[in-house]
Amino acid sequence: MGELRADWRLRLRREDAHGPICGAGVLVDQYTALTCAHVVREPDAVMWLEFAENGGLPPVSARVVPGGWLPAAAGGEDVAVLRLDSPRPQARRAPLDTRLWGGMEVYATGYAEGFDDGMSLWGRIGGASGERVQLDAVTRSEVVRAGFSGAGVCTRPEEGRPARVVGVVMSWRGDLGEALPEDNRLSFSYLIPIERIAELSPVIKGLSAPGAWDHGFEERLGRWFDDPDEDPVKITVVAPGSGKERSLRQLAHRAHVVHRGGASRPDLIDHALDQVTFPAGEYLAYWDWLRGAKGRPERAGDRAPLRPVTVLVDGLDEEAQPGALIELLARLRVFGFRLLLVFRHEGGPGWTASRDLLLLPALLRHADGLLDRLQRAEFGRAVQRDIVNSASLGSVTETADRHRATRRLLEDVRDPQQRLNRLRALIRTLRADLSRAARG
Repeated sequence: MGELRADWRLRLRREDAHGPICGAGVLVDQYTALTCAHVVREPDAVMWLEFAENGGLPPVSARVVPGGWLPAAAGGEDVAVLRLDSPRPQARRAPLDTRLWGGMEVYATGYAEGFDDGMSLWGRIGGASGERVQLDAVTRSEVVRAGFSGAGVCTRPEEGRPARVVGVVMSWRGDLGEALPEDNRLSFSYLIPIERIAELSPVIKGLSAPGAWDHGFEERLGRWFDDPDEDPVKITVVAPGSGKERSLRQLAHRAHVVHRGGASRPDLIDHALDQVTFPAGEYLAYWDWLRGAKGRPERAGDRAPLRPVTVLVDGLDEEAQPGALIELLARLRVFGFRLLLVFRHEGGPGWTASRDLLLLPALLRHADGLLDRLQRAEFGRAVQRDIVNSASLGSVTETADRHRATRRLLEDVRDPQQRLNRLRALIRTLRADLSRAARG
């Protein structure tokens, strides 16, 4: 089945971080959450949002955004759009979906009295009730109750595909007006669809529209951050105002150092040196070297951190002097820093220099490292199989030797783009061979 826990499910408290639980909410990006207006009560209230299913994320206060107060009494739909007082990019946001149809199986998790850690109720989408939609439970005891208001209504999770939030719980209704759903003859839950909320709120419209996010880019970039064995230098184009840019903003916190195009290079040097350990009294020597004023300190390459440090340059082509920044980044590569270079436009200022001075040298060195690993893996496997002797020493690393010949031929390729393409193909092959070698 799909995910068991979700960062985006929020438990709301009133008054302060330890105040009474008053409902639920949905995190829709690192800055924004959804809940019901009747949970918030007043448009100027301060709410506390808890990540009930991820104790590693600290609670955060939030307030209604301008235009985000849509109470039912004022002809709205009982919606409140909240702005977090400090962002939570580490939390996985809710995947919003505007598609909804009768019979869809869904569930919601709320915080009813006695269930502070949450309880989940299942049902199926029923018919429309004005702008709200009826949610049919199997039994009256599975109808939502106090503590569920603002909870995300989710599709059934599937393997490899997370649940999608199609609406927000608003209320329940019983025909006898009793306090609990099971004490009535008929009881139903009600939700407001994401599609309707998007019609009311430009913020939610922007976050739920097709193309609002670039999920493929997020997956690729997530792999790059997770796996230090990925390319040590990555160049990508992120157009302003695109879903890809929104996805980049969500993941930028994973970089150890972030430099915005046009920002201060001395600040970049300071932040980079924070990641490096060097002998006492040598800070200025490293500072002067990184800014290009003096030569490289002795054994600078030995100062590389044990875990690779990632540097995100966001908008390299917005830099006034891209050449000076690229030279600085090349010196940071001495420490083994991994670089994510974001351009706003393909072919922008600094594009060719980044390819030739940063990307190509880094990938060539990376390929050499993969070749060494493959050779060791082949030789180690031969030793395990007891097939190494004086006559076989030259044949047990046949695959690595063949790839080394391909690597040497790259030196004769004069066109940089063609050389880069062949180098990428070699690296893909080496990774595949290493993967097979690891499986035995």
